[in-house]
Amino acid sequence: MNKVDPVLHEKLEKLISAMGYELIGGEMVQEGRQKCFRIYIDSPNGINLDDCTRVSHQVSAMLDVEALIQGDYSLEISSPGINRPLFQLVHYKKAVGEQVKIRLRLPIEGRRQYQGELLSIDGEDICLLVDKAQEIKLPFSAIEKANIIGDVGFQKTEGRG
Repeated sequence: MNKVDPVLHEKLEKLISAMGYELIGGEMVQEGRQKCFRIYIDSPNGINLDDCTRVSHQVSAMLDVEALIQGDYSLEISSPGINRPLFQLVHYKKAVGEQVKIRLRLPIEGRRQYQGELLSIDGEDICLLVDKAQEIKLPFSAIEKANIIGDVGFQKTEGRG
């Protein structure tokens, strides 16, 4: 995953917020031979297909005019969904108490992936409770990708009914 260039992020944020939505973040991902520029948006009323279509048309037009992305790519506009990605420190602050999955650029304490409860944000450090016992601090700058582990609230039942 590649995070969005700050200049592009600022232009996207301005455009998307003018439309009444919040830019959660964006990423350029490689899907087979195709690059996909994925943008996550949200609003107080949630996001539906019409919202994504509306934003897609505006963002596509801006990207065509500004030529801020080189090469071929597909554009995808999406809600953050239940496994909400975490792009900025403010997103981590809102997710304190949630279960999160974090992938690092380079290993810390021999691991690149951590999963656990997000306990707090200490300056630029993300504090996690992993393995239900160990607290660890991960520098925000070391994080490659992170998301909330969504809980849909399904309960396991015995047998079939």
